[in-house]
Amino acid sequence: MFKAVIFDLDGVITDTAAFHFVAWKKLGEKLGIELTESFNEELKGVDRIESLRRILALRNQELDFSNEEKAVLATEKNDYYVTLIQQITPNDLLPGISDLLKDLKKNHIKVGLASASKNAPMILNQLGLTNAFDTIVDPATLSKGKPDPEIFVKACEQLLITPSEAIGIEDAYSGVQAINDANMLSVGVGDAETLSAADYVFSTTANLTFEELMHIWELKNYASNKKNSFTR
Repeated sequence: MFKAVIFDLDGVITDTAAFHFVAWKKLGEKLGIELTESFNEELKGVDRIESLRRILALRNQELDFSNEEKAVLATEKNDYYVTLIQQITPNDLLPGISDLLKDLKKNHIKVGLASASKNAPMILNQLGLTNAFDTIVDPATLSKGKPDPEIFVKACEQLLITPSEAIGIEDAYSGVQAINDANMLSVGVGDAETLSAADYVFSTTANLTFEELMHIWELKNYASNKKNSFTR
């Protein structure tokens, strides 16, 4: 049996992508850069400064701002984003997540959060989930962002388990890659083609149940044992 499940936040626990888009779009208008929803999809799982760099690159403006000026712009975006997410309530939990978290606790499975968002603790509080997680990785303590596996490895360290004992759940390609490189079982939520690198993909969180996680864990162990039987 797996010992922990480590979740991403946006697109897995709740969906704040629309709020991010509105906030980035407002900043883009100030900079004379038009942003599209399809481009916003590429920012999933990407930290704030890297997102800003990609936005500036759309109009070759990366070198027009110093690091200090970029930090000011990123803070401006975040301040507006924070005002938007004040309206989040427990009703904004994605389908099935509340039941999944309860079932994990009931079965003594540890729960961690590996989100690039520095606003994650506030969002969890808005959702009424502050006590649902055994650990939350502080992205400010990391040296690298996703797709580097550091955030998932650190979550496992904080839970006192090895990555091979955990399942990671993500909705972004970079996040799935990070889970895989951490040597965890990877579960994607969303488009199967985009998340094809995941071990298993669910089209919606509504299908993401404790029973399903047990099933795919058993399948993983069966496949591993079968492979080992041929290599002895």
